[in-house]
Amino acid sequence: MSKTIFLRTRILLILAALLASPLTGQQQKLTLQQAVAAALEHNPTRKIAIAETASAAAGFRLSKTSLFPQIQFSENLTRGDDPVYAFGTKLRQKVFQTSDFSLGGLNRPSPLGDFNTSFSGRWVAFDSLHTQFQIKRAWLIKQGAEASAGRTSQEVIYHVVEAYESVLVSAREVEVARHAAETAEALFNESRARVKAGLAVESDSLSSQVNLAARQQELIRAQGAVQISWSELEAAVGTALPQGAEGLEQLVERDFSAPALAEEVEQAFKNRPDLKSLGLQISAQQAAVRSVKAEFGPRVGAFGSWQSDRPSLARSGGSNWMAGAELRIDLLPLEKRSRLQQEKASLLRAQAGEQAALSIIRVEVSRAYFSHQSAAKMVEVARGSMEQAAESLRILRNRYDAGLVPLTDVLRAEDAEHQSQSSYWQAVYHSALSYAALRLATGTLNAEQVVNFQ
Repeated sequence: MSKTIFLRTRILLILAALLASPLTGQQQKLTLQQAVAAALEHNPTRKIAIAETASAAAGFRLSKTSLFPQIQFSENLTRGDDPVYAFGTKLRQKVFQTSDFSLGGLNRPSPLGDFNTSFSGRWVAFDSLHTQFQIKRAWLIKQGAEASAGRTSQEVIYHVVEAYESVLVSAREVEVARHAAETAEALFNESRARVKAGLAVESDSLSSQVNLAARQQELIRAQGAVQISWSELEAAVGTALPQGAEGLEQLVERDFSAPALAEEVEQAFKNRPDLKSLGLQISAQQAAVRSVKAEFGPRVGAFGSWQSDRPSLARSGGSNWMAGAELRIDLLPLEKRSRLQQEKASLLRAQAGEQAALSIIRVEVSRAYFSHQSAAKMVEVARGSMEQAAESLRILRNRYDAGLVPLTDVLRAEDAEHQSQSSYWQAVYHSALSYAALRLATGTLNAEQVVNFQ
């Protein structure tokens, strides 16, 4: 009975392991979308942009506080025998008596304590719209910070795509190098066998041995490049990744279509977050100019206070209040005139910066567009070259086996086939990266769009 239970338990465990193993393999897979999502959460550059956005939002909330009155509360305890202090304190406490008018009491009063409770407030009722322009400026700065953060997110996504594709192409380079090393080893073994059989000279064996060593070195370099690319991917994401390079998807050829150049430039002018941020900065600077101009106008405010004075904390005393209004006009606003000139100069600088940005963006889109077009054509050429090199190597191998060509011809063909495979995967990599650069230049690169790169 115990053996039966043991066998059933063992069968169940084996079935569970078989069912769980595919799921485990899927969990270890790190897709590009997952890497981008992790970067948008952990990348320090994006965290800085988020902090700057939060700071701008706090500045906007701070600017609105000027609309509300300022109210203060204070509680003070004082004690002294200063004649003026004693005379005024007794009046405020409303405990002044006829005997306090004696010359001795006025000149040399006894030490007197005072518990003072006061409330005071001020409110700017009208400041020629200076506060309203400051609030508008702060709001525009907040909107500009959000747009700038959007551009930062796009740049982070691009760097993740670049690093992720770099890992994939490095892995393909390892496959190519490993295949070349295996082929070189097979040629070396075959050449030694032919030398022993008297069908080839010793130089063939030496040449194949040198070729094998070179291919092994290339494999080592390719394996090191994978580790470097993986480190760059972790740096782009902003955190350590539990998966290794072997847990990523494989690099495959993809077809990236793009509209005409004019449409791409139009999209860039419409969608680039950094261009939107520049426009918002100009609007904010215009509000700053209006705000400084408003400072030349009159200011109308109100103020008031209430206070209570007591001889001790437990005793009652007197209270009083005061309220009033004020009108302020700056009759010699020299500082404000200088500040207005500074704000106008800043506005001109911001407007010139926007014009320069338009030219730069047009160049960036054009460069990315033609680079992508060239990369797509290079994929086609590299694919044809790889097929031709493979066919050439097959023919020369057959002729070498038949003793019609020397080994050096086979080695040259093998090297050409190896180079053509490497060039093909590099072309595929540059095609994907150039498309990502084009989407970044047009301002349309986002987390949802990275599915096109897989």
